[in-house]
Amino acid sequence: MTGVQAGMLSGNRLHLQHGPIDLVIGVDGNRALAFDAARSRFGTILAGLVTELDALRQPLHLDSPIPAGAVAKRMHIAALPFCETFLTRMAAVAGAVADEVLQAMTSATPLRRAYVNNGGDIALHLAKGERFTMAIAGLDGGDLGRIEISHSDGIGGIATSGQGGRSLSFGMAESVSILAKNAATADVATTLVANAVDLPNHPAIHRATAHDLRDDTDLGGRLVVTRCDPLSIADIKTALDNGTRIARAMLARKQIHAAALFLQGQNRTLGYQFTPQHRTIAHA
Repeated sequence: MTGVQAGMLSGNRLHLQHGPIDLVIGVDGNRALAFDAARSRFGTILAGLVTELDALRQPLHLDSPIPAGAVAKRMHIAALPFCETFLTRMAAVAGAVADEVLQAMTSATPLRRAYVNNGGDIALHLAKGERFTMAIAGLDGGDLGRIEISHSDGIGGIATSGQGGRSLSFGMAESVSILAKNAATADVATTLVANAVDLPNHPAIHRATAHDLRDDTDLGGRLVVTRCDPLSIADIKTALDNGTRIARAMLARKQIHAAALFLQGQNRTLGYQFTPQHRTIAHA
């Protein structure tokens, strides 16, 4: 595994990459101090996770021991409220990394606005009175509109999961995006809602065992969706209704702020008013 790679991108954004972790970071404030803090903290994250990786890949239960590392603890805290269904702490890893790096920056210097984008799982910071405009893009790169989030909304993270993303999924949603109090919570919730957008045993949905697709998966021999053929309008509605039911329960428990679910040209949105989307990219 190569070491940490760091570089600047257009728009005064910092790019950090180490193994599978790839961050794009933007700030309004003392950029030099914030980026130094981000680089310093990022350099230790992967090694810390690797020491506890076997335990983090195990199914989570209410009595599961709390991990030792700071990022692993974030993963545990974010996932624990959802562990009534099959879940490992790895469902929160991308969001937890983003949250940890964001905290390192905001602890080092006051910032007006900041984001850490870990492959679409985004940790956000807004000082009082500040706002973020989030640009929405479809899987084809098309611009679908904007979301505006203010400090008073209490939203600290947004995550996206589904067949268009990096992770394996039990469901066939093209995309599910969720807004929550932090990126780790959004990451877990998005995974579970995307899993629920499903039609068990439907002939149009193709599946394979997770470990046949990826040796390092935490899903073992469970079936994941590899492809979904065109569905009828009624089937699309049923699948989206299945996912929406899970998202609505999360909203009722105040675990998330909003959700948007997409499947074959149809969508459902709950909570926060935002334009239907497939994935979200933060812009400072």
